[in-house]
Amino acid sequence: MSVHRRVDLVRSLLGVLVSVAVAAGLSFGLTGTASAASGTPVAVTKYSYTSQAGDYIGQGATATYTPSIATVTVDGNAADVRFRVTTADEWWDVELAAPIGEQLTPGVYRDAERAPFRTGRSPGLDVSGEGRGCNEVYGQFTVNQIETDASGAVTVLDATYTQRCESATAPTLKGVVKYRAYPLSYAYTSDAGDFIGQGAAQTHQGATSTFSIRPYGDGVEYGVSGKRESWSALLTPPDGEQFAAGRTYRAERSQGASVAGLDVSGNGRGCNTVSGELTVTKLARGDDGAVKAFAATFVQHCEGGGPALRGTIRYYA
Repeated sequence: MSVHRRVDLVRSLLGVLVSVAVAAGLSFGLTGTASAASGTPVAVTKYSYTSQAGDYIGQGATATYTPSIATVTVDGNAADVRFRVTTADEWWDVELAAPIGEQLTPGVYRDAERAPFRTGRSPGLDVSGEGRGCNEVYGQFTVNQIETDASGAVTVLDATYTQRCESATAPTLKGVVKYRAYPLSYAYTSDAGDFIGQGAAQTHQGATSTFSIRPYGDGVEYGVSGKRESWSALLTPPDGEQFAAGRTYRAERSQGASVAGLDVSGNGRGCNTVSGELTVTKLARGDDGAVKAFAATFVQHCEGGGPALRGTIRYYA
């Protein structure tokens, strides 16, 4: 069975974009950075780490690996997954394990112990490289996305970790693990005086929040729930048009001729009138023409005021 299977929307997308059969998850496995011109979402595979001075594993270094310079693989299942990176003269191994008897799902896993020797209800973490490993691990990790195929093998992984070797106060090794993962997030910053965002800033990712997208007229309704917040964005193209990736639209609360519709509300607060702009950066549609993957940025001013709410939307794109 698939873990946290929200990929039904993406399956439709893949039939349009890649024309390959997908048994489960996001297993078509393209990597790299999507083209803004085409708007085509592309899965991301990479490993990056930052090591503090004194950290034995990372030796105080910082590095990033992508499939252009390294071989990146994932083995295991949702109970215990291992992410490996190898080059001609380097190797890294990241093991993430659920508490014994459980499976990994999106969320935050605190008080991690060394994965092969975890006890009780503790999750497992074990990051090693270049022949260096910890005897004891103190740390935590977050899982933003994880998917499996029919056999239980992990096909998609998006996670971050913080590891300390031998002591809970030791220098940290921090890393980002992505394997065939599509961006899924919402971030905003609100100016002082902006009614909707109340001058705050926040980022929502799969470890803490859930996301939704559904048709709304000729556009989309994007929803986010998490971190004691609830957000909705109603986005529609100008009259008689369809959204196109790479375009920036002048926006008001309701669409009109040459004007896109932009109505972002949060935590029960909304605008009566809106001015601003909406930029669609990536876009993909299913066979029925409905939007299945979407990425955009926006600037919204309420009631003709100067303070703005600025946001970035990523839904598998």
